[in-house]
Amino acid sequence: MTFSIVARCAETGMFGVAVSSSSPAVAARCAHARAGVGAVASQNITDPGLGARGLDLMELGARASEAITVLRETAPHIDYRQLTAVDASGQTGFFHGARVLGTHAHSEVHGAVAAGNILSNHIVPEAMTAAFEATSGHLGDRLIAAMRAAIAAGGEEGPVHSAGMKIVDQVPWPVADLRVDWIEDDPIEELAQLWDLYKPQLKDYVTRALDPEAAPSYGVPGDE
Repeated sequence: MTFSIVARCAETGMFGVAVSSSSPAVAARCAHARAGVGAVASQNITDPGLGARGLDLMELGARASEAITVLRETAPHIDYRQLTAVDASGQTGFFHGARVLGTHAHSEVHGAVAAGNILSNHIVPEAMTAAFEATSGHLGDRLIAAMRAAIAAGGEEGPVHSAGMKIVDQVPWPVADLRVDWIEDDPIEELAQLWDLYKPQLKDYVTRALDPEAAPSYGVPGDE
């Protein structure tokens, strides 16, 4: 039903989540990230509140694995949940509940963890982290590479229809929060095209928020 990757860029300190699913609007429920703190994916039979709780725990000083342990020991209906997290030091954590659906698996490397459920095979998360490590450049580029690798490795058991990517940096809002909430064919390539459009403008949107007088022109009719 869902596969995702949470990751930290060691060079910039950015955090990001990329996720895809056969369900609509998956990123609205599953992707959670906070600048300077970490990133969490909450999926399978999803409880979005676990993402915020995991980030709160890490902001209070818990490592990613410790935050996941607290959630595992305290959250209701935890057997239905699949959780991943990465913290500010690049350490990771994960949890698969006993009632996670279908073929499920995860893969951890330093700075990233991928996981999925109702997968076509167990190697999909490993392909994702391998692609993440093999790709250089912006965190968003590396997340897209991981998602493409998931599809190449077999992806979900059935077709996926939604995808999303959230990236946080040095401000208290996501610097990128891109979503393909429903499409019949290839939401990951649709997301990749959206990222190609947004990436050159990302810093400009941050500048417009912090110092509009320093921002470039908006490029819309009537803007002079």
